[in-house]
Order: sequence, then C-alpha cells, then structure tokens
Amino acid sequence: MSQKKKSKEELFLAKLYTLAKKTGDLEAEIDRYFLGEKLGESTRGVNHTVQVLAKNGLLKKSDERLIYLSQSGIRFVEENELL
Repeated sequence: MSQKKKSKEELFLAKLYTLAKKTGDLEAEIDRYFLGEKLGESTRGVNHTVQVLAKNGLLKKSDERLIYLSQSGIRFVEENELL
C-alpha cells in the first residue's frame, strides 16, 4: 500500500514529536533551528514552517527559538500516523 508523501509541515511536526518524546515530555521545548538542521531546512524555511504551524494551532512558541507541540499538534501527529 502506498503512503501519501508528507508535507514539509508534517515532517516538521513529526520530528518535533520525536525529539520531544525522547525527553519524556511531548510538550518539551525544542530549539526550532536545531530541528530545522535535522531536516536540512534553511533558517528562513524553518521560520516560515513555524509560522504556518503556529497559526494553525499545532505548535506554540516560547520565545524566538524555542517551540513546543500544542495538544492539537500532538493529536494531529498521532491521529494522522506521521511517525
């Protein structure tokens, strides 16, 4: 069965979920640029992706660098099997 290709935003959410899960807290704050580096994204690309996801309520910003998954973001990753 073929899987639909994940969007850049879905990949970003999945990686954020994975990194947060490793800390033992799905709402752990993660450095957005560290995450972007892991995905091969530019700073500009990371900022745009974060803006889109935050606007849609899937993640929240703690400050200029730190982000974390919202409850909606956690549900989205789990319900859409993005991992």
